[in-house]
Parts: sequence; structure tokens; C-alpha cells
Amino acid sequence: MGTEQTIAHPESDVVAQTPTQAGRRFRSRDHYVVGREKVREFARAVQAQHGAHLREPDARKLGYDGIIAPPTFSSVIGITATRALLDSVLTEYDLSQILQTDQVFEIVRPILAGDRLTTEIVIESIRQFGDNDFILVGFALTDQHGAVVQTGSTTIVARRGVEVDANIAETVESIVMHAVPLTTPAAAKSSLISLDTDDDDEPARLSSPSALVLSLPDFDQLSVGDQLPAGSAEVTRGDLANYAGVSGDPNPIHFSEQAATLAGLPTVVAHGMLTMGLASGYLTSWVGDPTAIEKFSVRFSGFVPVTSDAPSTIEFTGKIKSLNPARRTATVVMAGTSEGRKLFGRAIAEIRFA
Repeated sequence: MGTEQTIAHPESDVVAQTPTQAGRRFRSRDHYVVGREKVREFARAVQAQHGAHLREPDARKLGYDGIIAPPTFSSVIGITATRALLDSVLTEYDLSQILQTDQVFEIVRPILAGDRLTTEIVIESIRQFGDNDFILVGFALTDQHGAVVQTGSTTIVARRGVEVDANIAETVESIVMHAVPLTTPAAAKSSLISLDTDDDDEPARLSSPSALVLSLPDFDQLSVGDQLPAGSAEVTRGDLANYAGVSGDPNPIHFSEQAATLAGLPTVVAHGMLTMGLASGYLTSWVGDPTAIEKFSVRFSGFVPVTSDAPSTIEFTGKIKSLNPARRTATVVMAGTSEGRKLFGRAIAEIRFA
């Protein structure tokens, strides 16, 4: 969506609830077919190096026939539905004034090449705080058999009553990436089907399918407080351009120096979802299994500046917060920094072990 910057989050006792749109639910009119090469593209874009993202034999070792998409792959699917929602339903907000602050993925089973996925979204709440509206949008992905594959939520912040700088509007119009055209509210609305808010329409959550899970750490040897080995990733302007194309994110602050400067940023910055994808790769490299992540949530609090002449380095660390011996799961708290800047206000993953 937009740049992920530090922003004050509202507390429940100091906000006004905006009920007008809250509770409205929609389903994508068309389904999304997960392509084998698209999975590989996305894996390269987020530097996910596990063989199961690239080769069927490695995926079969984990109990799946098709190659496995990285944990944050659904962001590629969700961005189209979110844009359609903003273009056709939440039309009172200007897209250049929208920031993303939180992202949560809850993974029932991994997304596989060949899946036919349908998206349902619900406007969970809209809370007013000063000149900002905090919009919580929930989502669910179901496969061709009607089974829930993944759920989660996105929180975006939209400015109200603020006139858009004419220079920003002109710059965005001139250099924004050309995406699949949702050029009018009518065209965007046609891609969404409005649903009744009856609770009976909510798809039932399904338990995860049984599958072979290969993990490097021995769960029985883990302890609360254990530190994960430190990791790092480098991103260049080329990585940002590639991710913008693969993900369909057209925000020019990720590739235009002029747009970034007009937005008050020091230079072009990395996508928050790219940073989250790199963080999931860090977790996968530790646990040794891209299907082991059951839930991953991040609150963005900073950004990664990427200059034109050198790569930027992101440092990742993690610590085991809690262990559940009955389910053989670990809750890991993560941190990410770049040039001493804290990237996550909160980053928590739940990981299951064999």
C-alpha cells in the first residue's frame, strides 16, 4: 500500500468508531490461479531460498505435490482486492494519503502452485483518531474445494480533511506504474461482490492438513529466552523495482527519488511487505521448513532507505517468547533494523515443529 512510517496508534478509549462502512463484506468476482512461475518469481523477490519454493521434489519432502509459496505470497492476491475496495467503496480517501501500519497472516495450510483461490474481505472497523481513520480490513482465502487456506488482516491509515499537495498528485500521475486498470469506481466495483453480513456466510476454519514437517532445531532442546541466530538481507533499487512488478504495488516512493522526497522521505524506501517477506525468509532459514509458520504478524514502525549506488542491509534477530509442548509450537518475537532504525513496532511468529 503506502509507505510504512511511525504513526500513533489509537487507544480504544480515545477514538470515535465510524459505523457507516464497518461490517461490510465482499468477495472477489474472479478467482486467482497460483502460477508455478509466479511462486518462483515471488520467492526470488523476497529472497526465499528454500528449495520447496522452486522444485517439486523438495516440496514433496514436506508432504505437498506442488511447489510452496512463501508465507507472505497472499499479499500479491490481496492488493487487488484492497485497491478495488478503496476505489469503489472507501472512495472518500485519496490513495496518495494512505499508509499501511499492521499486517497479520494466519496460515491454515501453505499456498501451492495450482491453487484456485477466492478472496473474501470484510471492513472490520473504522476508527477516527485526530485527522486519521484507522481502517481494519480482514481477509480469507479459500481454495477450489471451498477450504480456508489463509486468513489475516491489514490495518491502513487514511487522512481525512487534508488537501493533497498538487505537486505530489502531478508526480504520482506522471510516474506511477501502470497496473491492471481499475480506472473508475464502476470498474473497480465490478471486481467485488457485496455479501450479506450474516454470520452464517463466514467460512468455517479448518484444521491444518497433516504433512511431514522437517525442522532444523530440536523442539525438545528449545527454551524460553533462546536467541535465534542473527541474520541479514541486502536490498537494492533493482530489488525494489522487481518487487513492485511482482507484487503489483505501484507506489512511486519505492522507485522514484522525486516522489519519495515530496512524501517527506530521505530517499526511495523499501516496501514494508518486502521487508516482511525477507523476515519470513529469516524465520524459514532457522526452522528449515517454509510450511512451519502458522501465524506471522508485524506492526511497521520504520522504513529501509535504499540509495541508488549501494545496497541497504537489514539485520534480523529473534527470541523465543513462549513454548507450547502440547502443540509443539514456539512463539518467536522478532526485530529488524536498518542503519540503526527500528523497522517493526511488533513482529511475532508462531511456529510448529515436528
